[in-house]
Amino acid sequence: MTTLDISAPRSGAKRSGQRSNFELYSWLFMRISGIILVVLVLSHLVIMNLLDGGVQRINFAFVAGRWSSPFWQIWDLTMLWLAMLHGTNGMRTIVNDYAERNQTRFWLKMALYTASGFIILLGTLVIFTFDPNIG
Repeated sequence: MTTLDISAPRSGAKRSGQRSNFELYSWLFMRISGIILVVLVLSHLVIMNLLDGGVQRINFAFVAGRWSSPFWQIWDLTMLWLAMLHGTNGMRTIVNDYAERNQTRFWLKMALYTASGFIILLGTLVIFTFDPNIG
């Protein structure tokens, strides 16, 4: 009677150096930020469109009044940051999955990170330096 010698899957693969949990944390961030974003965005839509008088009320003065409150500044800033980081992380995953060459992957991710950083910086500056007394 013969027995088959079956080795454990990937038993021959030895990793050198430290092992990173970046992908695990990235996966967790996507789930947690997605849940928070759903709550923030749906609340934002209900408040802006149903409770605050509808879309026809939104104009420069409305935004100026709203952003005079630190609560709304933080609310909008949280939506901006979470949405951009969530989207950037998703695009990073897509680039990792579909870009075959290391150099292509590197430059696509650098363009993604640069664009994301620029939009986050610009959005943050707009929220905190908004001047309702322009003109």
